[in-house]
Amino acid sequence: MASTPSQETVEQTKQQIRTLINEIAELSRADAPSEEFFPAVLKRIVDALAAVGGAIWLLDDEGQLKLSYQINVNQNLLEAHSDDAAKHAKLLSRLYQRGQSELVPPHSMLGEGQDEGNPSQYLLVVSPLSSGGKQTAGLVEIFQRPNSAPNIQRGYMRFLDQMASLIGEWLKGRTLQKVSDRQVMWQKADHFARLVHDNLEKRDTAFTIANEGRQLIGCDRVSVAIQKGRKCKVEAISGQDTIENRSNIVTALNNLATRVVSAGESLWYDGTVEDLPPQLEEAIEDYVDLSHGRSIAVLPIRRPEKVVEGDVHSKETVQREDLSKREIIGALIVEQIESQVPPEALRSRCDLVYEHAARALNNSMTHSDLFLMPVWRTLGRATWLFRGSTFPKTMTVLSLLAVGLLALFLVHINHDLEAQGSLQPKTQRQVFAHVDGEVEEVFVEHGEAVLAGQPLVKLRNRDLEIQLSELNGQLDQTREQIVAVAELQNRAADRAERVKLTYQGREHVAHEKALLEQYELLQEKEQKLTIRSPIDGIVMTWDLKKMLRARPVVTGQVLVTVADPNGEFELELLMPEKRMRYLDQAIEASGGQPLPVDFILATDPSVDHQGTLSIDAIHARAELDSTEGAVVKLRVHPNSMEGISPRPGAKVIADVTCGRRSAAFVWFHEVIEWVQANVIF
Repeated sequence: MASTPSQETVEQTKQQIRTLINEIAELSRADAPSEEFFPAVLKRIVDALAAVGGAIWLLDDEGQLKLSYQINVNQNLLEAHSDDAAKHAKLLSRLYQRGQSELVPPHSMLGEGQDEGNPSQYLLVVSPLSSGGKQTAGLVEIFQRPNSAPNIQRGYMRFLDQMASLIGEWLKGRTLQKVSDRQVMWQKADHFARLVHDNLEKRDTAFTIANEGRQLIGCDRVSVAIQKGRKCKVEAISGQDTIENRSNIVTALNNLATRVVSAGESLWYDGTVEDLPPQLEEAIEDYVDLSHGRSIAVLPIRRPEKVVEGDVHSKETVQREDLSKREIIGALIVEQIESQVPPEALRSRCDLVYEHAARALNNSMTHSDLFLMPVWRTLGRATWLFRGSTFPKTMTVLSLLAVGLLALFLVHINHDLEAQGSLQPKTQRQVFAHVDGEVEEVFVEHGEAVLAGQPLVKLRNRDLEIQLSELNGQLDQTREQIVAVAELQNRAADRAERVKLTYQGREHVAHEKALLEQYELLQEKEQKLTIRSPIDGIVMTWDLKKMLRARPVVTGQVLVTVADPNGEFELELLMPEKRMRYLDQAIEASGGQPLPVDFILATDPSVDHQGTLSIDAIHARAELDSTEGAVVKLRVHPNSMEGISPRPGAKVIADVTCGRRSAAFVWFHEVIEWVQANVIF
C-alpha cells in the first residue's frame, strides 16, 4: 500500500510552489532581456510542475512560430527534416490559431494522414501567450509525465495558464518598449533631418552630421571627410570643436577615408581583416592602433541625383541606376569603441544618417562652390543697413567713422614709450667672493646697517688651511736644518768640510725666505676669506643667513649687495630693443637735450612722478632679459623725491616722451610693425 505524504511535506511543497510563482511574477515585472527572462521563467515553471522539460514558442516577423527557448526537449522535435518535428509543428500551429490552453496525450495523432499530433511519450500542456489585445503572441509548452490523474492534469493546465499570463505581461511590456523606442528613434531622425538641412555652410553641415549623427546612431564617434582632388580630408569629428590635422590619428583617418573612397565600396570592420584588400588592411590597422575602435564603418558619400518633381520616368531611372556610377564627394566614418549597438540596428541607423548626410552635404558643397560666395553672402547680409528707416542711421554712423578716421591722422598726441624697471639707490655695491671656499659664518641680516670695512661673511677654505699647515711644517723643518748645519760647521775641523756646510746653510736660508714669502701670500689670501663691506649702507640681500650658511662659493660669485639708502635714487628701466629707434630719433630731434619721463611706483600707483633721461644714461649695448627679451638699460634721474617712498627695488612703470605724432601712428605703429615682421617679411 502506497504511503500518503505527510501534512508537513505537503506544506513544504506548497511553499516551494508559491515561492516559484512569486519569483516568476517578479521576473515578469523586471526589465530583463529575453536571453535572461525565458531561461529563468521556464526553469521555474518546469521545477514547479516537476515536469520533464518545456519550450517557449514566439511568432517571428514572417508569422511563423519560432523556438525561443527549450529545456530537455527531444531532438526529434527540433530537427527541421524530422517527421516528428513536422507533426509537432502542425499541432502547435493549430493550437496557436485556436488560442486556447489544451492537454495533448502522448502519441496522439489527428487528421486523415495522421500528420498532426504529439509524437512524444509525454503529456503536452500547452497554453497561449498574449502580449496585449486579442492576438496570440506565442505558446508555452510543458512536457509532463502522463501517469497522473485527470484532475492533476487540469491543475497543470490552470497553473500554466497563470504563468502564461505573467509571461504575457512581460511580452506586453517588451512590445510597448519596442513601440516607445521606435517612436523615440523616429523623433531623433526627424530632429536630425531638420538640423542637417537647416544650414548651407559646408563646415557647419559637416559638424551637424557628425554630432547629431552620433546621437542618432548611438555609437561612440562619427566623422565626416570631404574629398578634395584624389584625397579625403576630415572636416568634422563628433565631440571636437577643432581638428588638429597634423595629429597622427587624424592623418591615419584621412588615409583610411582616401583608400576606401578610391576603392568605391563601403568598409565594415568588426575586428577581422581577412577579406580586405592589402591597401585597406594596412590603413584600417594603422587607424585602429591609434583609435582603439572595436567596430568601424566607412561609407563613401555619393552625390545624389536630382529628380524633377512629378517626372515619373526620371524617378524610375534614378531607382534603377547603379550607385557606383555616382560621383563620390566624401565619406562617413562610424566607430564603436564601447557602445553595444547590434549590427542590424547599426546598419539601419547608418543608412538613415547616410541618406540625409549625402543630400545635405551635396547641397552645402554646391552652395559653397559658387563663385565669390563669401563676398555675396556678406553683401547680402549687409543690404538691410541701406533700406528704409535704417538708411539715415547708417549714413550717420559712416560719417562719424569717417570723421574719426580723419581725426586719427590730423590730431597729434604725445608719443610715449613704455618701459618697466625698478627704483634703485644710486650708490650700491655688490660684494664678491675673492677666493673659493665654504661659508662658515654670516655676520649680518637683511636690512642691517653696516659700516665700510665691517665683516659681512666669513669663508673657510680647507685647501688653504692644509697649505698653511704644510708651510708651517716646512718652515720648522728648514729652521731645524739651519741650526743643525751651524752646529756642524762649528765642530768641523777640516776647512773643506766647513765650506761645504757654509753653502748648505745658505741654501737652507734661501729656502726659508721663499717659504716665508709663500706663507705671507697665503696669509693674505686667508684674510680675504673675511668679506667686508666696501661702503656704509644697509644689507639689501634677503634672507642672507639661510641662503649662504654652509654654502660653497667660487671666486667672483656675488654674495651680498650693500646700498646707501640715504643717498640719491635713480630709476633703472628696461626698454625693449624694438622701441629704441623712436628713442634715438627723439634724442636727435631734441638736439641732445634730456627727454622728460613720467613714472608711477607700484607702491603708490595713484601718484605720477617726473624725471629726465640723459643721453649718457642710455647703455650702448643691448642685453637679454629673461622676461622682457632683448632690452637696453636706461637710468632716469627723478626730478624730486617728494612723495616717493625710498624702497630699493620697488617696481616702476615709466613713459619716456619722444615728441608728438599723429594718434593713428601712436596707437597702431606696433601693430603695423608686427605685421611687417611676421606676415609680410
